[in-house]
Amino acid sequence: MLPLEGITVVSLEHAVAAPFATRQLADLGARVIKIERPETGDFARGYDTRVKGLASHFVWTNRSKESLTLNVKHPKGADILHRLVAQADVLVQNLAPGAADRLGLSFKDLHEANPGLIVCNISGYGADGPDHNRKAYDLLVQAEAGFLSVTGEPDAPAKAGISVADIAAGMYAYTNILAALLLRGKTGKGNNIDVSMLEALAEWMGYPMYYAFDGAPPPARAGAAHATISPYGPFVAGDGHEVMLGLQNEREWHAFCEKVLKQPDLVSDSRFESNHTRSAHKDALTEIIVAAFATLTAEQVIIRLDEAGIANSRMNDMAGLWSHAQLKARNRWREVSTPAGPVPALLPPGGLGDLEPRMDAVPELGEHNHMILTELGLTSGEIDDLAKDGII
Repeated sequence: MLPLEGITVVSLEHAVAAPFATRQLADLGARVIKIERPETGDFARGYDTRVKGLASHFVWTNRSKESLTLNVKHPKGADILHRLVAQADVLVQNLAPGAADRLGLSFKDLHEANPGLIVCNISGYGADGPDHNRKAYDLLVQAEAGFLSVTGEPDAPAKAGISVADIAAGMYAYTNILAALLLRGKTGKGNNIDVSMLEALAEWMGYPMYYAFDGAPPPARAGAAHATISPYGPFVAGDGHEVMLGLQNEREWHAFCEKVLKQPDLVSDSRFESNHTRSAHKDALTEIIVAAFATLTAEQVIIRLDEAGIANSRMNDMAGLWSHAQLKARNRWREVSTPAGPVPALLPPGGLGDLEPRMDAVPELGEHNHMILTELGLTSGEIDDLAKDGII
């Protein structure tokens, strides 16, 4: 039995943050009913067509869910939604600011009728404060949270290659919902959760914030290198491929000089006697490292680094990640169904012993309309009428 079997989640969700949170609840066995707009659905369905004609974001964040199309602004659609929520354990929403309140879906509106209900609201900036009504997209929050100020090259900021603000908010929504379920088990009462993308990413910015504590200069943008540790980052080998490596202490620095660079005299070079001085002379040190690597292939460099006990990695692209030997060796791949056919999918990180997570199909738009509405007591004729009227 999966941990969340018997838990029903109703989610008015789109894009990444809320779908990622609820997919993880579904991984643990929760029943997730995804409310989508009739005809168009979650707009993330149309982001691209890279997975057999389906959108990559949608396939990633929506397996194991049930899709119910519903015009929640129509009185009949709103009635169906409230009937579903009345029977649910968790309501998740990341609608536009104020939309959930206008639909009567605030915790205050719902708590009296369903005292055990957990309501999780995901927004850009939170439920109150001067910015609560601002729209928020991932890149905009990356800028607002200072992420862009520490990411990229010295003369040019760069966004993260993934939706890091959305993912952060989704993770905090997921963990807060789990905590609220545990608390409900003790008190019998639901709770109101308010997760903002800004606050989620601001938490992840803890190191650069404290580095710039009390008006101190912030860490400089350092590309793929480290702003405050040297050597740490990508270095080109003689075959043109890059190797990523990082040193954390003086023992590793000694081993790096002696076993990797084959230049033991560098240990006593005053320019490189500590991380602070190595960072101050980073350009000179980089020249020495690249010159030493120039006669070696990337694989030969990695062999030396492994023998010296220096942390390193290859600079993989997506093809390299798809074929990563470690993921294959640890049996991390499964297969999930989609409307376009089966696709590979990674097991969620971690795991509960030998218990397999739920990894069911990615739903077609409105695939579960008839099943869900029949459970609510509607007849086939009533369901047909709802479809004719554009309510589902």
